[in-house]
Amino acid sequence: MSSSAPPPRFVAPPPRPLADPERETAWRPWMAPSALIGGFLAAFMGQLIIAAVGSLFGTPVSDPSPAVNILATLWQDICFVGAAIFLARSVGPVSPGQFGLRKTDFWRAVLIVVGTFVAFTILSGLWSQLIGIRGDDELPDSLGVDRSTYALVAVCVLVTVVAPLAEEFLFRGFFFGALRNWRGVWPAAIITGVVFGAIHGAGTDAEFLPLLMLLGFLLCVVRWVTRSLLPCIALHAVNNSLAFGVTAADWQWWAVVLLIVGAVSACMLICWPFVGRRSDQAIGAAT
Repeated sequence: MSSSAPPPRFVAPPPRPLADPERETAWRPWMAPSALIGGFLAAFMGQLIIAAVGSLFGTPVSDPSPAVNILATLWQDICFVGAAIFLARSVGPVSPGQFGLRKTDFWRAVLIVVGTFVAFTILSGLWSQLIGIRGDDELPDSLGVDRSTYALVAVCVLVTVVAPLAEEFLFRGFFFGALRNWRGVWPAAIITGVVFGAIHGAGTDAEFLPLLMLLGFLLCVVRWVTRSLLPCIALHAVNNSLAFGVTAADWQWWAVVLLIVGAVSACMLICWPFVGRRSDQAIGAAT
């Protein structure tokens, strides 16, 4: 009499936990400057085309109109984001979480953002008193905020919403991440801060550059502590809104407060569809 054993039951393996996107980037340190240089080169080529088209409508290349300057600046921000994604995807699929587009503890992030902003404001005041800063940011004037209401609105959106999104995506989302894989957090934060301040040299007086470098460094610290890019974008939007409303537009305090709230809200709304995606959904992947 023989007996047969029942066939083995197939047991599905447990689902593999989602990897921590912070630790799975294969980004190399050389990719950080490559993304920045590539972004600027692509921006320059596009700006030549924009200037050429503007010349067809009577805008001299040597003295571009506010519309040409605004479009050129917008194109540069787009190139920053595109260069970061292009370099990141060169070593494999990427997800929003790898750039820091992920949720974080709300109230903890608020405290960190407020504390960082207060510290930056105090240090900025001390620096201004020490060297007697009297200059203003030249970028809004070059974009024509004093010539047209339409230009004022366009530049307001560009400075307070588009720039925080694009610059944080490139610098704290990718540049800082690539360098962090090389020598760790603090060297990466210092280098990122210095480069971030330096690229603003064309439209900012030299005495402001150390403050921008400090801001770039502090934003890296916020990115590292919160493990999210959202607080960095919010802090960047607050800083730009305050600078724009006070120095460029000369608005009353309540208008500046409304601008800050509107800019931060707009940035978060734009980011939210990407934050809501699972961390294993690659950017640009086919569906």
